[in-house]
Amino acid sequence: MLIAGFPAGAWGTNCYLVAPAAGEECVIIDPGHQAAQGVEEALAKHRLKPVAVVLTHGHIDHVASVVPVCGAHDVPAWIHPEDRYMMSDPERALGRSIGMPLMGELTVGEPDDVRELADGTALELAGLEFSVAHAPGHTKGSVTFRMPETAEIPSVFFSGDLLFAGSIGRTDLPGGDMDEMLGSLARVCLPLDDSTVVLSGHGAQTTIGQERAANPYLRQVAAGSQGRGAPGAPRRGM
Repeated sequence: MLIAGFPAGAWGTNCYLVAPAAGEECVIIDPGHQAAQGVEEALAKHRLKPVAVVLTHGHIDHVASVVPVCGAHDVPAWIHPEDRYMMSDPERALGRSIGMPLMGELTVGEPDDVRELADGTALELAGLEFSVAHAPGHTKGSVTFRMPETAEIPSVFFSGDLLFAGSIGRTDLPGGDMDEMLGSLARVCLPLDDSTVVLSGHGAQTTIGQERAANPYLRQVAAGSQGRGAPGAPRRGM
């Protein structure tokens, strides 16, 4: 399997291209702010043909390049219905007044073909399988994508802004909720094998085992204390 990832834009949001191998079809995950050029460079470098864009959530740092990327390659975008409005109305998603400057001129709106994700769906795209888990907390429509373990590689978990190395996504923007975040960590992350590779929306690669041992939020939910307040450790994401 080939996974090409790079941080893009002012927020350093990780965009990923996933394919069975170089020279084949691929899926693009979270083409955010200023990601379009990096996507084109990765497609050319690895001789890939995109078949879909899939989105972990609707914040502008994860979706700002969806329209140009989907338009250039005539592919659909997949997003959870509760976050779909954010593609066309990023200010509302961030709790800002309409018309306030938002990183200069951005292309906002929906691509021509938008498809909606649902919890428990198994997406089969580009010869790959992605298990979708609804994981609210950072936003109401946040999702994760997990690829199954094979004989050659461990399971890969695209966590979006749910889980980071040593941290989790912030919950203080519209649609954020710390109780939901802790519940999603318990329901979605804790059951995963320690060997599962975590590729998040920001920052470095990690594993579930590393986070189970050291991440204060995952340790809290593993101890069964979701309802007793959150640790004071920093949270990340837009």
